[in-house]
Amino acid sequence: MSARPSPRARMRLMITLAVLAVLAAASWMVLSTGSLFPPRTVVIFDMIWGVRFLQEARGYDYASAVLRSATVPLGWIIGCPLLGFVSDRLGRRKPVIIGGALVLLACLAWILHGPADVFRPYVLGIVAGLASGAAMLPYTVIKEANPPEMSGTATGVVIFLNFTFSALLGPVFGWILLRAGGGSDRMQIEHYQTAFEPLLYGVGLAIVLTLLLKETGPAVRRAVPMATQEEP
Repeated sequence: MSARPSPRARMRLMITLAVLAVLAAASWMVLSTGSLFPPRTVVIFDMIWGVRFLQEARGYDYASAVLRSATVPLGWIIGCPLLGFVSDRLGRRKPVIIGGALVLLACLAWILHGPADVFRPYVLGIVAGLASGAAMLPYTVIKEANPPEMSGTATGVVIFLNFTFSALLGPVFGWILLRAGGGSDRMQIEHYQTAFEPLLYGVGLAIVLTLLLKETGPAVRRAVPMATQEEP
């Protein structure tokens, strides 16, 4: 007969399996909604390249470019608590995430390809920041999708993956921009469009994957016990 593992060995195995399960779930959350998270999509474009983009591609002076770029984090201040409240009122997470992603996609597409000065100053930045506030909801989803005793690990893994991708993708987009501009000191709008077009595809992919994500909102959790009680 094979020797039974010791209690300590079983505990280590259980912890390892739990961490792997959290990593798998968190990776899915990052794939499906990570493109919305400000340190990836919005920070890479707005906070790193936004001022230079507005100066070189749109012709704004430095002060105006800084103010317009700063409206995006102002939108986060509004959007994060507001969209969290809307999600709680609806009892669902997916509709708010998808809605925020669609608005963010439209804003990014207009900023890159649309004509300037159609909207009033600062509108696009505030709306883009407000919409990307929906990216806070994956933290709630990952906690609801895992056992309560693993909520700290689950949240930490999501943050780790998001900031890891942020650190890796920032230089990649910078390299693409330099290649698109042919090493020029001053970029044209076509160079920015070429470099940051993949951000649009990333948000689109996030929308598609979010459709496949399991709903974890309180409306679903309330429905499950009711269905169980109705069974004979």
